[in-house]
Amino acid sequence: MSTQEHRNKSGFETRAIHAGYEPDEATGAVIPPIYATSTYKQDGVGGLRGGYEYSRSANPTRTALEGVLAALEEGERGFAFASGLAAEDTLVRSLCRPGDHVVVPDDAYGGTYRLFEKVERAWGLENSPAAVSDVDAVRAAIRPGQTKLVWLETPTNPLLNVGDIEALAGVAHEAGALLVVDNTFASSYLQQPLTLGADVVVHSTTKYAGGHSDVVGGALVVRDLDVADTIGFHQNSIGAVAGPFDSFLVHRGLKTLGVRMDRHCDNAEKVVEFLTGHPKVAQVIYPGLEEHPGHAVASRQMKRYGGIVSFRVAQGEQAALDACARAEVFTLGESLGGVESLIEHPGRMTHASVAGTELEVPADLVRLSVGIETADDLIADLDRALG
Repeated sequence: MSTQEHRNKSGFETRAIHAGYEPDEATGAVIPPIYATSTYKQDGVGGLRGGYEYSRSANPTRTALEGVLAALEEGERGFAFASGLAAEDTLVRSLCRPGDHVVVPDDAYGGTYRLFEKVERAWGLENSPAAVSDVDAVRAAIRPGQTKLVWLETPTNPLLNVGDIEALAGVAHEAGALLVVDNTFASSYLQQPLTLGADVVVHSTTKYAGGHSDVVGGALVVRDLDVADTIGFHQNSIGAVAGPFDSFLVHRGLKTLGVRMDRHCDNAEKVVEFLTGHPKVAQVIYPGLEEHPGHAVASRQMKRYGGIVSFRVAQGEQAALDACARAEVFTLGESLGGVESLIEHPGRMTHASVAGTELEVPADLVRLSVGIETADDLIADLDRALG
């Protein structure tokens, strides 16, 4: 067994630090260099060094990132993209054709819904929303012979519904479809969908993978090499690849993913405890709560319950907007998964694109991305923000 193969079978934190890259043979550099080059010298026509000819097709910095992404998800091959949506669009165009059909979550991330409804539908790809927490509803939404993908977010954004990955993989495969799991909220540290039967994992590496709100990126990880070949062809043909600087930043972030996620979860649990029973909070939504309808499934397929907390404000939309505006330690902003805590109003911000549709989120909903600051400071800030 090679050193790299041994590392790929090691614990998560060891893989995060060592998988996908051996120290540079020429210099001994323990961190992959940033290969800021567009092209590569050939040793005679077709004489490629390491298979590199042009950085849209492959770049050593991106290769190192793709290797660790695959190792952390326990997949066969990883692909790094310029954004999560670039990864999603490339995946869809790789595996679907006009006239095909996709089942999507009925509370999907707004950008994903926009991609399917406003871009892919015009290309000829139909979609049907279904509740990810209802296996029968997903089964009913499938069109045998036409459905090519069952798309799953778990937990979902921002309502934190939980889908049973193993059960939904069975439903998808019975119909001849592939199960795609957006694993952004859980992260590779808390959940490995490919080990539960999923076919493709999607990430916005902007979020927990990068972890520092300083890079935009996306990723796909697959467990079937034929699917990998198809995606690889389309990634090169479409060209929405992660650049070397972005690849470097995501790779750097992944090295501390495990320790960061433990702190995100610790702080989220303390925030949930504070919000639960607060007189100005009508409902706390978090899979770690026993009363959450997806708690049992989340307990079975997740290591912990994540750093995202949503809650509904008792006095309605304006009170929710006021709470977002008054927060100070929680920064008012979109995105999630960085070391800093963020607060947002999904209905007016990340999910504005689904307003007026069946995917519309409650107007009194607030979503927190709980960071790794001192927990007491976060709780004091929320107490002040809620007035």
